[in-house]
Amino acid sequence: MGRRTYELIFAIGEDWPYNGKPVFVLSSTSLGDVPPGVVTTTRGATAEKVLDSPASVFVVPQELVLTVGRQSLATVLKRGLTVTLKGGRTLGYDYLVLATGSRIVPETIAGFETEAHHFYSAPAATRLREALDAFDGGRIVIGIAGMPYKCPPAPLEVAFLIESELRERGLRDGSELHFCSPIGRAFTIESVSEMATPVLAEKGIELHTFFNVETIDRERKVVQSLEGEELPYDLLVLVPPHKGAQFLIDSGLAPAPGGWLPTDRATLQVGGRPNVFALGDATDLPLSKAGSTAHFEAPVVAERIAAAVQRREPRAKEGTYRGRVMCFFEIGDGKGTLLHFDYDHPPTPPKPNRLWHLGKVVFNKTYWHTVPRGRV
Repeated sequence: MGRRTYELIFAIGEDWPYNGKPVFVLSSTSLGDVPPGVVTTTRGATAEKVLDSPASVFVVPQELVLTVGRQSLATVLKRGLTVTLKGGRTLGYDYLVLATGSRIVPETIAGFETEAHHFYSAPAATRLREALDAFDGGRIVIGIAGMPYKCPPAPLEVAFLIESELRERGLRDGSELHFCSPIGRAFTIESVSEMATPVLAEKGIELHTFFNVETIDRERKVVQSLEGEELPYDLLVLVPPHKGAQFLIDSGLAPAPGGWLPTDRATLQVGGRPNVFALGDATDLPLSKAGSTAHFEAPVVAERIAAAVQRREPRAKEGTYRGRVMCFFEIGDGKGTLLHFDYDHPPTPPKPNRLWHLGKVVFNKTYWHTVPRGRV
């Protein structure tokens, strides 16, 4: 949540007319906990180094912001315009921005926590790296155990990067790789799937479609799908199921079981409430749950709040979200491509090459000094 909230604050700062009224930033984690390049841990990068962010990145105008420690929201009282923290403290609000992200719930899949690896936290990514280091051949199964999930390209990227590493280590001939998709193609967006599917075939990664993970049999070393298919494994890598924040469900703002906030696709207002907004993974918008999504949403929320407090209409261009998303896509062997799209224009990925891979490397290295500060 942290870095998206600060992007919003940088965006709104110049237009904030409430002299003497603070912006409260509430977060249950440190402001730099969300990784810009955790997938690179599969190629040997240290998870903590990849995930770490310099504290100086988050220097903001102190007269504008009041940070209330690492406190989690317990509930949102919709009628009273207040939020209640888990410690019992209550804060009133005129405008509320919910950037509460998503949470992983691996425990909802039987056997996941003891048998499957993932890369959605620093400790988990480190364990996966250790398992890859110890792998000396056999069958690797990579799949998606629930939708939606953060960073849609990530599981394909991991499959491509692992395949590339196995060749480099001389283990490819003694290994099988299987990629499992819960839908009828390799990727949710058709144009991206058309790019990725030939790459899977070229690399000898077998694609299994309509494979919705149901259980993992630890004794037999088999992952089972709702459709009745079984795949044996020596190393299992799965995207864990994701949900929205529990307090959003408890507060009645987001429906169970998913907990995604009903969000207007253009205004980013929640449930028709003019003073409550959502951005990032927390929304139910039919878009990638990716960092760039929140990055492009933040100025829209900033413009709409500024317009409301200044008693004017939002500027049409700045105050309307058009579904813009952008992300790099690694395919291994030092090559990558770029996905750039919006509601009306699906991505047309350029042919993978070294330039896009190097672009991602540079982006990851400069991320904390550019994106959260609104420089790009």
